[in-house]
Amino acid sequence: MAGLGALPSRFRRERVLIVGCGDVGMRTGQVLGRGRRARLLALTSSPQRVAELRANGLVPLVGDLDDPASLRRLSGLATRVLHLAPPPTDQPARWTLDGRTRHLTRALATRSRPLKLVYGSTTGVYGDCSGDWVDETRSVQPATPRAMRRVDAESQLRWWGRALGVDVSVLRIPGIYAPDRSGGPRERLLRGTPVLRQEDDVYTNHIHADDLARACAKALWWRAPQRVLHVSDDTDLKMGDYFDWVADHYGLPRPERIPRAGAEQRLSLMVLSFMNESRRLHNERLKRELKLTLRFPTIREGLA
Repeated sequence: MAGLGALPSRFRRERVLIVGCGDVGMRTGQVLGRGRRARLLALTSSPQRVAELRANGLVPLVGDLDDPASLRRLSGLATRVLHLAPPPTDQPARWTLDGRTRHLTRALATRSRPLKLVYGSTTGVYGDCSGDWVDETRSVQPATPRAMRRVDAESQLRWWGRALGVDVSVLRIPGIYAPDRSGGPRERLLRGTPVLRQEDDVYTNHIHADDLARACAKALWWRAPQRVLHVSDDTDLKMGDYFDWVADHYGLPRPERIPRAGAEQRLSLMVLSFMNESRRLHNERLKRELKLTLRFPTIREGLA
């Protein structure tokens, strides 16, 4: 990279900043630690996580995306940024902007800008597609405030990238799972959460957390300004059939099937929002352009 030779030795190699270093961020850090000679930094709002991050080979930086003043040290620090932090969930439903992304981009633009920024978004930006196959050219039509905030974040980042010459790529991500990941399908079965009956059911999409981490790591060096990419596996199942398969795999009772009418009395608003949207994702760009070979092409391999 131009100009690196004049910098102190610790700044001559690539510096990757992971923002939102939860489960997927930690897995991505492990992938990067194995494959590239880069200095790995992680932004955390929790001082209690500093030791954990250090133990996993990451340099912790304490800062809060809701507090712009705490982000000043990010200025000119990273050559590549992986932005996995979600928008706030405690805002009023009418608030559809993502202030966290706005604070981050302002901090990153103060001095030398990163070469690359990868944003982990959600496939919920499409809203309900009635089970249609969807590729990355489909117009977004978010139906929930959470998805609207994601659309706002995507728009902010793509505008920011064009204005400042930063290569910004957006990864749209469906349901994330892994046997060693908390909050997975097995836990939901153990809680006895019902699913919709066959005639009311919706198509759902998935990606194994380790495949997602590999995609995030590759995307940081992917030359694709303004490109959107689905990070989704090849599974083609409706939600109820998915949970039936998981139940059979773990030797658990299959979930109860209920009609859509009255489902709001049995399900949380978050779960119900997923059951109101049906789509199937094309992932040709993931394989052809990012050149990612899925280690877990379907949930059958991912949970085996």
